[in-house]
Amino acid sequence: MPLDLPALLDETGALLSGHFRLSSGLHSPNYVQCAKLLEHPRNARAVGQELGAKVQTMNPQKIIAPALGGVIIGYTVAEALDVPSIFTERKDGAMTLRRGFRIGDGEPVVIVEDVVTTGKSTRETADVVKEHGGVVAGFASILNRSSKDNPFDAPYASLLALALETYDEANCPLCKKSVPIDSPGSRFTR
Repeated sequence: MPLDLPALLDETGALLSGHFRLSSGLHSPNYVQCAKLLEHPRNARAVGQELGAKVQTMNPQKIIAPALGGVIIGYTVAEALDVPSIFTERKDGAMTLRRGFRIGDGEPVVIVEDVVTTGKSTRETADVVKEHGGVVAGFASILNRSSKDNPFDAPYASLLALALETYDEANCPLCKKSVPIDSPGSRFTR
């Protein structure tokens, strides 16, 4: 049975409404909390298998994901493809490769993220891959909020494109109405 991602987002309560500061810094009346989508291992596995099937032709030898949002989906995609899974994380504000993870010279990797809006964390991860001698074979995410079919410079696959409104802070109508803001992404946690 094919994966019905919109139904799964609804069933898991992952699609939220309110006033949110996204990891990109943009504001939005909607937020997709993929941690809720992936909370149950059977859902994470099903989503990972579906996304893994889309990136299989990119022939990755390794999957890399930016922490924190991409770690679970990166792992399940790697599991579906039977390749290693590693992740980047921020240290002193910069995306880095730690924990003894290595990328071989010329090793093709696919960068997997939960949600792409501006693609900042994903591009920072691509820079880390290149700094370590790897080759970005492609990009993938569960959700594409970028409003572009492919916001990157290599092949890109997503399971669902969502055209949800975003605003820069200066033009946010929710800020102007003094609606309290939530910052659920990991970049703004204290």
